[in-house]
Amino acid sequence: MTPTLSWHEDVAVLTLGDDENRMSPDFLDAVNARLDEVETSARGLVTAGSGKFFSNGLDLEWLMANRDRLDWYVDRVQQLFSRVLTFSLPTVAAVNGHSFGAGAMLAMAHDFRVMRADRGYFCFPEVDINIPFTVGMAALIQAKTSPQTAITAMSTGHRYPGPEASEAGLVDATAPESEVITAAVERLRPILGKDRKTLGAIKATMFSSVTEALRQSPEGEAG
Repeated sequence: MTPTLSWHEDVAVLTLGDDENRMSPDFLDAVNARLDEVETSARGLVTAGSGKFFSNGLDLEWLMANRDRLDWYVDRVQQLFSRVLTFSLPTVAAVNGHSFGAGAMLAMAHDFRVMRADRGYFCFPEVDINIPFTVGMAALIQAKTSPQTAITAMSTGHRYPGPEASEAGLVDATAPESEVITAAVERLRPILGKDRKTLGAIKATMFSSVTEALRQSPEGEAG
């Protein structure tokens, strides 16, 4: 299943897929195409997975078969993070299941996160799979977390279930599986209708150091 759009009135729900939703080049193309549609036709964005996974991160199988394109590939992933981080609409990640590595970073790039309460882990496993963060990826995580949460999440590879992720500030709320998307949409309702140009400019200013770091040549990669 490729990324698809559905609608809750004027809120677009971008469903990443119903498998591990790893970020292959084709997946990145499809997500960006859906975001192009959202920018012109919606007032808010919710991003979700379907089933067990939100996203399991980079497509390591593709990467192992295309080692000579590592920098190109990581740059494309970081471009997606930067785009979502500064998106001109309010955004919420509806974390329906496991969110690992670059998948967790994609969730962090959203304005807010609502996570399934009963199952699934939010995790940056880089330290356990011997893959260092790029400067941009580290900057993204650190911009959205407290210093203590960042050191724990990034240097220990701790797996956070929903309630613990909420307590640590990695997500803003939890909900039962059947209500994650609804809760994400409802979080957006009070803040819809902001001027897009103004909101985009505010985010660009807020996160200028992060987007600059994400533009740098990759020095590592995330799983």
